[in-house]
Amino acid sequence: MFARLQPYLPTAALLLLITYFVFHALTGERGLLSSSQRNADLAAKTMELKKIRAERMDLEARARLLRSGSLSADLLEERARSLLGYADPKDYVIRTRR
Repeated sequence: MFARLQPYLPTAALLLLITYFVFHALTGERGLLSSSQRNADLAAKTMELKKIRAERMDLEARARLLRSGSLSADLLEERARSLLGYADPKDYVIRTRR
């Protein structure tokens, strides 16, 4: 019986190997059927990138105002009050928990 099937064994092994690779090409982590998940991840990362870029632009603008060549008195006063915990007598102070 084994002698009759022996010529077909390489073909069967090759067929199993091809089936394995096709299965993983379709359903694997980077497979063809997982493109919707990749698109959702890409959209989420794009939104995160936009948020981080906006935050960076804000920080760069604030840093530019704190340089000695273009020192902003208002920003300097705001930072000093924030760090030292002082308030102007005419200011309303609302404390919040962080």
